[in-house]
Amino acid sequence: MKQSTLGRWGEQAVAEWLKHQGFTLLARNWRRREGEIDLVAMQGDTLVFIEVKTRRSAAFGTPEESVDERKQHQLARLAQRYLDENPALSFNECRFDVVVVDLTGNRPRIRHYPNAFLPIG
Repeated sequence: MKQSTLGRWGEQAVAEWLKHQGFTLLARNWRRREGEIDLVAMQGDTLVFIEVKTRRSAAFGTPEESVDERKQHQLARLAQRYLDENPALSFNECRFDVVVVDLTGNRPRIRHYPNAFLPIG
């Protein structure tokens, strides 16, 4: 499976998993010139920007490590743009989550890191 296909498969798996966890999906693969937010969802009255990482091996480090400071800056800028483009959106809190799809074992495992990082700049 190609990396892009693997990533899309992981995002779909996470989208379904989040729905079962009570999240309401607002956007998937929200793209702008500066990059992409994998998933945007509501959990109760909290707006959640979600970065999905899918890995078949740890050869390039853990998925969590790939959401480095540069990626956090990019996601924060994109989240602000999403908010600017959706002024009618109503929420009390906002956070950034990372969800990992781990394919290194016998079956896929999903690990959810709510509030994985604070927005930077």
